[in-house]
Amino acid sequence: MTTEAEPGGPAREGTVVRNRAPARWFHAAVYLSVLVLMATGWWLTLGREGDPSLLARATGFADAEIHTVVGWVLAGLAVAGLAFGPKGLRALVVDSARLRRSDLRWFARWPKAVFTGRFARHEGRFDPGQRIANLVMVALLSALVVSGVGLWAVSGGPAFVWFNRVHRWSTYAFTPVVLGHILIAAGVLPGYRGVWRAMHLGGRLRRRDAARVWPGWLERRDDEEGGRRG
Repeated sequence: MTTEAEPGGPAREGTVVRNRAPARWFHAAVYLSVLVLMATGWWLTLGREGDPSLLARATGFADAEIHTVVGWVLAGLAVAGLAFGPKGLRALVVDSARLRRSDLRWFARWPKAVFTGRFARHEGRFDPGQRIANLVMVALLSALVVSGVGLWAVSGGPAFVWFNRVHRWSTYAFTPVVLGHILIAAGVLPGYRGVWRAMHLGGRLRRRDAARVWPGWLERRDDEEGGRRG
């Protein structure tokens, strides 16, 4: 069994690091921003602007103000990701866009596997479902950020109408994708139990969970670790 030593501490049997600290912190900043934007955005979309939400009451700012400020935070995170993590972003997009013949078998078994954990084997860092979700979320987040900046920059006219339409429909499409991502990432479904550790608590995932969900990635990682130690 492969083990990995923590700096200044003993090796931990049975775990593997899936994501390093920079990726985990960036992911946390993005999803916290997205959750606030979804909450305030839907509050405003449902016509509740004159009725402050719990978040607005807690902070003392109007929901529209919170939405605008956090929207700029998300835009800043997008720019930071492009500036400081181009290699990681490129790897995410390249791996997510790669199609393999075995993906069809994985999708065929997926409806039962989410309950049994018996996923078909795949070779990617992300499973085939994740790859599609990654591309969809990146595209929709980009549309939301660009259209949000557009709504801030213009005060009316055809451009405002167009940006508003893009922003609204991107929100409609993005919401179920995010909710599905949360359902899977939280480990509520038996087949994905334990995967939440990949982005939390040091990014350490139990090896049995990694082998069940990302078998090809785990084997390549073990081979790389063995090569460095050999």
